Amino acid sequence: MKLIEGKPIAEAVYAECRSELEKLKAAGHLPGLAVVLVGDDPASKAYVGSKDRKCQELGFHSLKIELSADTSMETLLAKIEELNADSSIHGILVQLPLPGDLEEDTVIRAIDPSKDVDGLHPVNLGKLAMEDPTGFAPCTPSGCQRMLVEMGIETEGKNVVVVGRSLLVGKSIALLMMAKGPGANATVTVAHSRTRDLPSVTRQADILVAAIGRPHFIGAEHVKEGAVVIDVGINRVEDATAKRGYRLVGDVDFDAVAEKCEAITPVPGGVGVMTIAMLMRNTIRACQMAVAAS
Repeated sequence: MKLIEGKPIAEAVYAECRSELEKLKAAGHLPGLAVVLVGDDPASKAYVGSKDRKCQELGFHSLKIELSADTSMETLLAKIEELNADSSIHGILVQLPLPGDLEEDTVIRAIDPSKDVDGLHPVNLGKLAMEDPTGFAPCTPSGCQRMLVEMGIETEGKNVVVVGRSLLVGKSIALLMMAKGPGANATVTVAHSRTRDLPSVTRQADILVAAIGRPHFIGAEHVKEGAVVIDVGINRVEDATAKRGYRLVGDVDFDAVAEKCEAITPVPGGVGVMTIAMLMRNTIRACQMAVAAS
């Protein structure tokens, strides 16, 4: 069993980012990323902090905007419009989920698609479906695909089963994997919590992607011998023995499944670190496209 660790693959992405960044700086351009956090959800604050630190480490222009949980829709949309018009900002990310009655769909649609480095605007999702390289793919799915490519795991003609149908991961990774190109050309099935006899479906997978948001949902009965398992889930479970009173686990019961796998991602230390790496890559691309269009 091979462990597919995210850190060395993320470092390869960052090395590419640094190389492209030097070219941009030499031409007088600096990629800028604005991350908007509404409210004080601890997990969201941690994610935003990680993104901001990585921007500063790479040498991007980084803007972290923190708004109170009672921020109105009008105020949030006005802030997005301000960032859309700011030529020093090439990427805009609004951290989800949003608190209260704020409408996530409306907020995502308000972001200029050319600055939507999260890849969730309908224009970018449409480009993903059309295999248009000028769009941005969502960061977590593209990170999963990059892991498969870097590990030399063949995807062409393979059966890929994705468990989970969210736009953020499930639907997007299905589009990526069925497209033409490296890390793709696969036959894809999207399953979910309503799928009948789910284990019989997932056991058909040469590559199984778990993105359902339920701790240890995927057990040994879901996985065939020699499968590759990509665990996208990051779930907090209570653990009195842990220093913080909880620990992070994936959607896959790692201990039960690992011995059956050809390769598997751990949680933490797997897909999660790739998400930020692909966000930085998307921001570089947004800057390059803005320069080319100017």
